[in-house]
Amino acid sequence: MPADQPPIPDEARDIADVPAVEIITTAAVHLMSAAAVKCGLAPDTDDRAGAELKDLDEARKLIVALAGLVTSSAPDLGNQHARSLRDGLRSLQLAFREASPYPDPIGQGPGEDLTGPVG
Repeated sequence: MPADQPPIPDEARDIADVPAVEIITTAAVHLMSAAAVKCGLAPDTDDRAGAELKDLDEARKLIVALAGLVTSSAPDLGNQHARSLRDGLRSLQLAFREASPYPDPIGQGPGEDLTGPVG
């Protein structure tokens, strides 16, 4: 390394060693987990606690972001990874519809413009 260049931080070296598929799936899992909580599906909580955490406006945003990530990255992820992410996304879309007091029409739920109708 030339003397006039700063050293590369260890964090940058660490992230450079992680395959893109792993980074994408990790981001998708974080979005899925957050969306599940916002749909009222928090793990290890009773119905009342899950209801307190429910925020469908926030869940919609997370599901749309997840749909964009999954749809755009699926061709590069390989069938096994993409299928798992699509299944998780579909489950969240259905959970959102079930949690909504006034469900969106089929095809108009969060992310359905990217994934197709879920019903």
